Amino acid sequence: MNPTSTSAWSVLSSQTQEMQATHMRDMFEKDPSRAQRLCTKACGIYLDYSKNRLTDAVLDQLVKLAEETGVPAHARKMFAGEKINNTEKRAVLHTALRNMGDTPVMVGGQNVIPEVREVRERTYLFARRVRSGEWRGFTGQAITDVVNIGIGGSDLGPLMIVEALKPLADGPRLHFVSNVDSLHLNQTLKDLDPERTLFIVASKTFTTIETLTNARSARAWLLNAAKGDKAAIARHFVAVSTNAEKVSEFGIDLENMFGFWDWVGGRYSLWSSIGLPIAVAIGPEGFNDLLAGAYDMDLHFQNAPIRENLPYLLALLGIWYNNFLGASSHVVAPYNQTLHRLPAFLQQLDMESNGKSVRAEGEPVHYATGPVIWGEPGTNGQHAFFQLLHQGTSLIPVDFILALKQPGQMEPHRTSQIANCLAQASALMQGKTQAEVQTEMRAKGVAEDQIAALLTHREFKGNRPSNMMLLDDLSPRTLGALIALYEHKVFVQGAIWGLNSFDQWGVELGKQLATGIEQRLGAEDGGQAYDASTEALINYVRTAKP
Repeated sequence: MNPTSTSAWSVLSSQTQEMQATHMRDMFEKDPSRAQRLCTKACGIYLDYSKNRLTDAVLDQLVKLAEETGVPAHARKMFAGEKINNTEKRAVLHTALRNMGDTPVMVGGQNVIPEVREVRERTYLFARRVRSGEWRGFTGQAITDVVNIGIGGSDLGPLMIVEALKPLADGPRLHFVSNVDSLHLNQTLKDLDPERTLFIVASKTFTTIETLTNARSARAWLLNAAKGDKAAIARHFVAVSTNAEKVSEFGIDLENMFGFWDWVGGRYSLWSSIGLPIAVAIGPEGFNDLLAGAYDMDLHFQNAPIRENLPYLLALLGIWYNNFLGASSHVVAPYNQTLHRLPAFLQQLDMESNGKSVRAEGEPVHYATGPVIWGEPGTNGQHAFFQLLHQGTSLIPVDFILALKQPGQMEPHRTSQIANCLAQASALMQGKTQAEVQTEMRAKGVAEDQIAALLTHREFKGNRPSNMMLLDDLSPRTLGALIALYEHKVFVQGAIWGLNSFDQWGVELGKQLATGIEQRLGAEDGGQAYDASTEALINYVRTAKP
């Protein structure tokens, strides 16, 4: 159902004006139990959503909106393996990759779980061989460094996880190369030993331009050290792909090709063999815990009532701000430094999924869909973009994320880290009134004329919303649950908006154009003609070549 035609949408629209005129300070004063009521916990994640422009009446209608648009039924279809990716005629089953139960998951009449587990065990076996030193390079040396060459979902997910769990890493050093800019590869390789370096080439089709360009240059680097012996390739390159022919042509032994399925979207693929770098870094047992945490969240999402359901709550709050209160962007601010790649990962997850202007059936939408997702670690952000959050003209909700325990934390750093996170959320909500500014400045002996001159500059309106997510720890299991939480949040929002959250045709267009332009840059004449601006740029680049 089109969300704008539901009764809930109509009521929410009428509630908007009241909410815009209500300050959260007043809500807390009128309801001393607000913080205790508007919170919930599951899978090691405590969510406090009390600092939102939200009343019980609004939340009731948001829950009703999810029900009227058929989100629970759509979720059941996804978990059952129905082809909800209608434009590509595919099932959407990243959840099957972490299914730890005994329930079959059917695709085309076949239970996919046994094959999923078989591929996972092959991945684990290889990771153990590399970690133990059993796997040797072309000169018989053990592997000390592993370079993952991929892009998009073949890079962002594994990179984010490996960085987040770095304090637990006990395998070879992990490196990630994604940018086709040669400096990314060169700077990565300059301190590595070819005899001790293993490359994982991650590309579903094994035709991705950026990935294959980097992989070929890495192969040339290896062959130079191996004095042209092509047999060395099979000892230093493995592939995560579904294209056996292309993998074999590259020189990779097909025994060391780890596949996955067309029902695994790139931005949801870290749970598959794309996660091989994670298993190498923290071991198969750690990767299994990551899967188990995501499975915990899958069960919570399927079974918990909507008002106690973490993915639903985050999704519905996002709908409220995006569609009714005019917030077109959303900040993710993790306070654990090892989560520094989480905002970039969530950018792809959210914006590639729901950055759509047509409904799944092909009809144009006439309401806002996916917001802009952005952010950085919170402590740095406080000294940078938080100024905009506090006093800017845009309403920008914030997700604060803080793991209370992590290996290697020291006091007083940990206490300061927690204090900063809680303080920012409080400041965004409370603000500072002109009366409070005057009292503060008078107490410091500031002259009245200076107070008058600075009053509006030092006033904070407050009423800026945020969610606070406190993680019990930053273990693989809790991190797995956090990622699955955001996956399901994106799913709920896409379902309410009536989108297909699992295709990405805009990405495909850019890939197609890049191939043709690359050919044109290498030839003076011929090839496809482009728009006048692009033609002028091609000509400029040709003449400006070093």
